Parts: sequence; C-alpha cells; structure tokens
Amino acid sequence: MTEDGELHVKSEINILLVDDDKDDCYLFREALEELGLPTHLTTLHNGEQLMEQLDNDSFTLPDILFLDLNMPRKNGFTCLEEMKRNEKLSSLNVIIYSTSFDIKIADQLYKHGANHYICKPADFSMLKKVIHQAIMLITNGIKTKPDKENFLLG
Repeated sequence: MTEDGELHVKSEINILLVDDDKDDCYLFREALEELGLPTHLTTLHNGEQLMEQLDNDSFTLPDILFLDLNMPRKNGFTCLEEMKRNEKLSSLNVIIYSTSFDIKIADQLYKHGANHYICKPADFSMLKKVIHQAIMLITNGIKTKPDKENFLLG
C-alpha cells in the first residue's frame, strides 16, 4: 500500500457478492467500479447457489466474500456456519453485508468466524468507503479476527 492509501497488487482481487436484492447488487458493482481497484466481481442471489458453487471443485474460491444475511432458501448465517465447519472453506474471508443490524446477531456472527460486518449504508459515498475499507483490511493481510469493537465497519 502506498502512502496515499492506494493498493498496488499484481492481480485482480476476486470478490464474491451473495445478495438476493438486485438493486443492492447493482449499487455494490457501481461502487466497486468507481473505486477503480483491480477486482473481479461475481454475484450470486441466494445461499443455496453459494454453497453449490463453493462445493464445485472447478470454482475458484474468492479472496473476499460479501454475504447478505437475509436471503431466501438458505440465509447468510447458515452459510457462514457451514463454511466455517468445512476445512476447505473455513479460511474464507467473510464480510457480512446486510441491511439489518442486531447486536445479538452480530455477536453470533463474530463468534462463528465472520471477518467483519457492514450494515448497508443508504449513502453511495459511504457505501464506497466501507467497501474500500473492507477490501483494504483483507488484501493488506489483516485477516486475523479483529477485536470485537472493530468488527462493525462504517
């Protein structure tokens, strides 16, 4: 990372976004594009799709997974639990990305191994800021579990 906070990497950051809200997916993609970071974004729309892809041996695991909590078929919390129990998936960097925030649920997500929690901001510039913050934390090697006080980004 340079002094001005820009990330210089030789390859793309592989990002997977799992969110059933197509408008939120669009805004996430727009924010990511405006950040100008070398990224490749894949989007899925429910937890079943996520777990099927992660179970597929030909699927390249993402560098960062942004995971919505409230989805049909299989919610984000259930997916997180399954990933952390799976040796192949347990080291995935998971950022919870949800419209809702409940401190008790956040505590459970923290205990189950999520890296960070982002409550989806309504402001586009704030959305860009928290996405950038999450990417910087993960790609700059800060993959260890944060203190509980630093779990919530934004």
